[in-house]
Amino acid sequence: MSDFLIEDKYYKLSEIYRCIQKNKSIVLSDESRKKVDSSRKSLLNAIGSGQTIYGVNTGFGKLSQIKINQDKLELLQTNLIISHSTGVGELTPNRIVKLMILLKIISLGRGYSGIRLKLINQMLQHYNAGSIPIVPSQGSVGASGDLAPLSHMSLPLIGLGKVKYKSSIITSKELLNKLNLKPIALSYKEGLALINGTQFSTAYGIETITRLKKLSKIADIAGAITVEGLMGTDKAFLKKVHDLKLHKGQKQSAKNLYNLLNDSEIKTSHKDCERVQDMYSLRCIPQVHGACRDSIESAENMIERELNSVSDNPLIFNDGEVVSAGNFHAESCAMAMDIAAIATAEFGSISERRIFALTKGDFGLPPFLIYEPGINSGIMMWQVTAASLVSENKGLCHPASIDNIPTGADQEDHVSMAPWSGRKLFKMLDNLEYILAIEIYCACLAIDFRKGLKAGKGVDIAFKLVRENVDTIIKDKLIGDDIQTIIKLIKNDQLLNKVENKIEIN
Repeated sequence: MSDFLIEDKYYKLSEIYRCIQKNKSIVLSDESRKKVDSSRKSLLNAIGSGQTIYGVNTGFGKLSQIKINQDKLELLQTNLIISHSTGVGELTPNRIVKLMILLKIISLGRGYSGIRLKLINQMLQHYNAGSIPIVPSQGSVGASGDLAPLSHMSLPLIGLGKVKYKSSIITSKELLNKLNLKPIALSYKEGLALINGTQFSTAYGIETITRLKKLSKIADIAGAITVEGLMGTDKAFLKKVHDLKLHKGQKQSAKNLYNLLNDSEIKTSHKDCERVQDMYSLRCIPQVHGACRDSIESAENMIERELNSVSDNPLIFNDGEVVSAGNFHAESCAMAMDIAAIATAEFGSISERRIFALTKGDFGLPPFLIYEPGINSGIMMWQVTAASLVSENKGLCHPASIDNIPTGADQEDHVSMAPWSGRKLFKMLDNLEYILAIEIYCACLAIDFRKGLKAGKGVDIAFKLVRENVDTIIKDKLIGDDIQTIIKLIKNDQLLNKVENKIEIN
């Protein structure tokens, strides 16, 4: 397996995600090494000239007016990491932590942070050995950088904190012994460079947007299965209809639905029925899913630009100027994930309406999709479960980016709250997966009642995969495990890959 080369280039979000997914080792390019060395020399020259530089020979935040003696400058950086390791709550998922470290090394490798190559080399050794720092998930407001989580991420470099290593949690000292490494003694600005940045928030952005893009396709598949289950029409998905609107996402979703429903015996069986048009949750899938897709694309672009940005402070320029500014502010991440949260809530909302339609007992289906309704309640309560998850997501999609609680004695008087944007979106995606799994389960039950008529080509592929793994129900039984099975088909991409191998899905 080839290594992932960190170089001075523009990275696609998908490249970064694949690096983590394939567990690649990372290396720093020669060009990046030269940039890091040059930046270090610029910082040393600035220090030698007697400049007062924030966070290098001053305190931090409101304490920046306090000048630090030369013999305390290295201690200043170590104390910064220790004092800012104030995270609480559940542990950050391993993938997010790995993304944080990768993104931090990419940012440092741009050559504007004034650090030594020695520090990056230490980070590379930890990362490539499979060490994952223990990082509590709560405690950052997304400016001045993701201070608390990035501090916890950095603790193992100086021999403090704990890490996950080969399925065990061990102390960082134990890890260093296993790797035959010594704790690094931080030099000028290195502690500040490690924790000033948006890498925690951006990591959540990469993870959630990648998942959400896949779920947008699953939502189209689920919707198409429901169209068949409810004996809806594909006329509303005709290309000439959607050519009259100029929204890219709408066109993609409509094309997906039309392709999934192509060559359907169910459709042919009711072509002369009296129904003039379907309810909105069927007929308007492209308009709703499409708007969600366009919002996700906008969010992806914002997160991608952020991962390619330098979010350090102060910035060390090759012309010798050292500038204190605000690139650590994660407002772009916050707004991007808030936009994505609205899309997530809407995917779930319209899916629940389709679930409700499947349970009503209309269009030749029994109430709650069960034989002998009354003695059996069927999937009555699974619609309730979906409704509860939709309601949760409505609350969680309240934008974090509009909140602000000043910190740092008013030095940091406007913060982004991007970490909460990411963490709640992560939770919302879990809820959405359940909602879509419930819809797929219910829609497949509806197809079971269609007298053996074959569904559209794409729908049939999904239906058969579900039936290979989950049996239909004749009478009431516990079906929680069946829903979990469909969740697994979604999470491991088996459902999406199976359909995409035969049908074009955008």
